[in-house]
Amino acid sequence: MTRCRAGSIVGQRIFGIRSRARRLRLRATWRARRTTSAAPPQFPEGSARGYLTVFGAFLALFCTFGQMNAFGTFQAWYAEHQLSHLEPSTIAWIGSLQLSVFFFSGGPIGQVFDAYGPRWIMILGSILYVFSIMMTSISTQYYQYLLAHGVLFGLGVGMLFYPSLSSVSTYFCKYRATALGIVASGSSFGGVMYPIMLHRLFQLVGFGWGVRISGLLSGVLCCIAIATVTRYSPQKQQEATCKISETFRDSRFMLLAGGSCLVALGLFIPFFYIVDYSHDLAIPARMTFIVLAVMNAGGVIGRIAPAYLSDKVGRFNLLAPAAFLSGILCVLLWLFARALIPLMLFAAAYGFTSGAFISVITPCVAQISDIRQIGSRIGILYSIISFPSLVGGPAAGALLEADKGQYTGMILFAGLTVIAGSFLILAAKLKIDSHLFARV
Repeated sequence: MTRCRAGSIVGQRIFGIRSRARRLRLRATWRARRTTSAAPPQFPEGSARGYLTVFGAFLALFCTFGQMNAFGTFQAWYAEHQLSHLEPSTIAWIGSLQLSVFFFSGGPIGQVFDAYGPRWIMILGSILYVFSIMMTSISTQYYQYLLAHGVLFGLGVGMLFYPSLSSVSTYFCKYRATALGIVASGSSFGGVMYPIMLHRLFQLVGFGWGVRISGLLSGVLCCIAIATVTRYSPQKQQEATCKISETFRDSRFMLLAGGSCLVALGLFIPFFYIVDYSHDLAIPARMTFIVLAVMNAGGVIGRIAPAYLSDKVGRFNLLAPAAFLSGILCVLLWLFARALIPLMLFAAAYGFTSGAFISVITPCVAQISDIRQIGSRIGILYSIISFPSLVGGPAAGALLEADKGQYTGMILFAGLTVIAGSFLILAAKLKIDSHLFARV
């Protein structure tokens, strides 16, 4: 009797051990499946298609955002010729409308990119972009410049800019900031070439044909970009929709967006007004456009070197200091630049720091986003900052008028808003990792 009872107890223990082992195996299998399904996608770092995409995206930004960076040339030309009867703040609405439409278009374009890829967006964008330039060349009235050089131009740039950056982001992870920095440097190279080229063409063949020649050159480069920019899509990866409500509940994203709004309010003001400021200092006309070119030349290095460094030390770790230094340069250097050499130094330094911010902001968004939602999240960020971009230029012009042509108020406004934005970006970095010197 005792032997039977002992055998029964041993049998129950063995059965319990087997049942527990079976449950553990099932649980381990379930965890493995869940981990596999949620595993981050592998990026094809260094693939030929990825390098071609970087090349095509570089050309797309060279001829689109690069020419947008040259708006200071148009601002000065309009003020002296076609729109000489208008105040500088009124003319600045054209450039602000460019930026605003360009930024605001990011949300819808990002959604379409995530669903269909870059090809057809870029084809339509190239047509619209070249058409806007041609319409600008024959415009004579203020409202025509607003429509052609403001709305249509900004939308065309957006339809080439966002698919290009988003496509590059899908091919790289470890060196994403470096790749995007190389692409973003295209806008600085364009910002160097277009002011000099346009100013020379305006003198040689007139405004109309000068703008048309730039449009034809840009159209050829856009065609090359369309042929080379592609998106990497993992075959086994399920589609993911980007819900705006979920994005807005992401405190990291919202702090980054809030800081970017303040930065965008002041960051582009020097690009709009540096040529007029040079005129005010009685710098020779042939040199005023060189100042803008130097600012964009500084952005070439500023878009590549800090982006490469951010892959080593952390992207958020570099973004906030870049914005802070841009604001400090406005307040301390531009405010006291009263001759050509100091102004050149400011232009080069500001181009470097602002270029660093522009090149690193996109990989920061990608870093806190799912690969399947990169296009949408980048677009949403730029849509949010479209509103401060719209009012930044005219607000600076209004301050210029209120100060009766004195630039002090405008410069302080530009610098202090950028500095305030850098602190919100720092808060976003601390939200990700509360340790100040952590690699983020």
